[in-house]
Order: sequence, then structure tokens, then C-alpha cells
Amino acid sequence: MPISDPQDFFIQFHLTERCNLRCRHCYQTGGHTAELSLAEIIEVLDEVAEMLADWRAAYGLEFSPSFNVTGGEPFLREELFEIIAAMTARGFATYLLTNGTLIDKTRAQRLAGLGVKGVQVSLEGPAEIHDQIRGAGSFAASRQGIGQLLAAGLTVTLNATLSEMNAGYFREMVEYAGQLGVQRLGFSRLVPSGRGLGLLDRMLAPARLSEIYAEIFAMAPQGLEIVTGDPVASRLRGGDGCEDLGSVATGGCAAGLSGLTLLPDGTVTPCRRLAIPLGNVREDSLREIWANSEVLERLRDRRQYRGKCGSCPAWAHCRGCRAIAYAHSQSRGEADYLADDPQCFF
Repeated sequence: MPISDPQDFFIQFHLTERCNLRCRHCYQTGGHTAELSLAEIIEVLDEVAEMLADWRAAYGLEFSPSFNVTGGEPFLREELFEIIAAMTARGFATYLLTNGTLIDKTRAQRLAGLGVKGVQVSLEGPAEIHDQIRGAGSFAASRQGIGQLLAAGLTVTLNATLSEMNAGYFREMVEYAGQLGVQRLGFSRLVPSGRGLGLLDRMLAPARLSEIYAEIFAMAPQGLEIVTGDPVASRLRGGDGCEDLGSVATGGCAAGLSGLTLLPDGTVTPCRRLAIPLGNVREDSLREIWANSEVLERLRDRRQYRGKCGSCPAWAHCRGCRAIAYAHSQSRGEADYLADDPQCFF
């Protein structure tokens, strides 16, 4: 009999590497790859649906499956709406991650008509700061897209990537999100990889990051939910997490635990920001990757972790950000995805 609480299982699907912006901090390189065809994508969706159905039957687990659809810029993928329709038709909760600049009234209404659960739009701060990071005129274009999404009745999340480039403007971001009328505002951290590799010196110091997150979470803007996928930041909300839960991961960083990432050419990685290939859906079974990948096994095993993360009593529901740990270790010539999270403030 299924357990009462559904288990999250998500796939972040990057449909294209193409983008109309060239953001300074992007963890992608902007390279072009041979994108999966629509037919290949449909095959992947069917495989995921069958895999979860088999797990449910075999283990009595109920799942809450979802797809996060993104790019590059997903609106540059010509079959975007057909892909979303195929996802929702198979019962997957579908979310879209975009820079917002290409959204007009028609596109917003089509997303709403397809039952998209929410749209995340990147916004890095006030207009001047946002345009410095993402390109001249991008703030105004994103703002227009956000308005169209809200007018279509969609749930909108703004997301800012915190670094020294915009950290001084987080209060303005909270105020602006409230003025726009979006439902959620999220914050994440700079990953120094891809084009962001040159921004190592713009990463926030742990103490500064802690202060910012603490102040953000202390805010209680009416009608606005503050969210984050950052496992370290989440500990500020859930207590100090000092209970030692052993060597089995139960939460925190999603890499290898509650989801996978698919790149445009079918490459499978633990996370888009953790660019370690696990296989390719053109040749490999997703369920075999999930069950047999040595990388995923190590990500799930506390005994494999180094230093502070390996000995942390909160490891089971944090584990640090593996992508940031990996990228930062690469800057030191180590390339260790099990290294310490360099911005941990606990």
C-alpha cells in the first residue's frame, strides 16, 4: 500500500543550449549540441512514467513527479509547447525556467492553457544591476514577460543568483517582487563554472552569505513567499539540524537523491550545475543509471564525503551544494564533487 506522503522525483530538462542572452555568471558555456528530437523526448517521457509506475508497484511508494523545463532559453526550442503538452498529458507537474524576455501575451496564455504549474524568471536586482549581469535592456524585457505571465494567471517565481555583484540589493529585490505581485521570490548562489568561472572572486564569504540569508528569511512581505533550493540556507529555516541521522541521505542537495538532469543532447548528469556525465538516454536506461551509477552511489553515501561535510551532523538533510563544492575544487585543481561546500556558514 502506498505511503501517505508522496516522494518527490523531478527531472530538470534542458531542451537547448541556445540563449538570447549572455549572462556573466552563467554556469553554461553557450556551446551548441545535437538536441534530442521531439520523438526522442517523447520516448524519455514514457520511460520516466513507466519507471515510476514500476517503482510504485514494487515498493509501494507514491511519487510526486515533475519536470523543470529550461535551456539555454527554452523559448528558442521550436517544439516547446508540444513538449510541455506531452509532459502534462502523462501526469507530470511541469514548471518552466526562463529569462522571461521572449514572453508575450500569446505565449503566456498558451502556457496557462497547458496547465504549467509555475514559471521561474531570473531577475538579478534593480534594472541597472540586472542589465550589468544579463545584458542591456534585459530587465525591461523580463519585466514585460513577468506581467504577461501574471495576467495569464500563472504562478511566478523570481530568482536571483547571489554574489558580490548584487548582494547589496536583496532588500530592493524583496520590495520589487512585492510590487510586481509575483507569488514567490527565490535566491540561489553563484556557481563558478562555465562563463561564471571568471567570477571566483565575486563569491560571497560564508559570514556575509549567512547575514544575507538570515535577513531575507526574517522578512515577511505580505503575499510573497521567500524560497530557496540552497541546502545550506534551508538549515536556517529548519533549525540547526544537529541530529546525526547516519550515512543515508534524506534531503538537502537534490543531486543523486530526488532527481536528475537531462542535457539537450541526452546526456544525464546529477545536476545541471554538476557537469559530471552519468550516461546518455540515446544509449542508456535512466533506471539503470539511477540504480547503478557509481557517481550517484557516492553522492548518497556520507562515508565518501571529505572534510567538514563528511563529519557534519546535519549531513543527511544538507550535504552542501555539490555543484559549488565541485566547481570550487576545480579552481584548486582537484575536481572533487565530494569536497566541502566552501560557503557553508555552520
